[in-house]
Amino acid sequence: MSTPILIAYDGSPDARHAIEETARLFPGASAVVLYARQPLESLAAHLEGHPALEDLRDIDAKTFDASERLAAEGAERARALGLKAEPRVASIPEEIVADAIVDVAEELDASLIVLGSRGRHGVRAVLSGSTSTRVVHSTGRPTLVIPSTPLAAARRADR
Repeated sequence: MSTPILIAYDGSPDARHAIEETARLFPGASAVVLYARQPLESLAAHLEGHPALEDLRDIDAKTFDASERLAAEGAERARALGLKAEPRVASIPEEIVADAIVDVAEELDASLIVLGSRGRHGVRAVLSGSTSTRVVHSTGRPTLVIPSTPLAAARRADR
């Protein structure tokens, strides 16, 4: 697959909407649906030798399985809408999700990065940051941020 579209996916309605819009705008395009997960490795490092460590490893393995299912769900949704999509999971110890998205886009030589947006603003956006804003400011690749359906409706109503 050469120069696919990279679609960030977390299973949210906003991410599903981003897949739908990508399929509408780029029918039949090749895509990679990426779920970025933060493994529990950093916590595990503090528990070396502790009996709870084995339980933590078991939980992390289960969350990885869930991450793979989530990425597969996104890719399946994209394929149902006509995209040639494959799932991908990125484990991002010590990284933020936006960095993982940019890193995978570079690795794939993605032609476009697509993200959904919840439209956070005010104090919440300042404190938590916005994945889409961080990606836009961290990459030189074309990036399409698709607003959620409620956000788009609110913006139309404010005109």
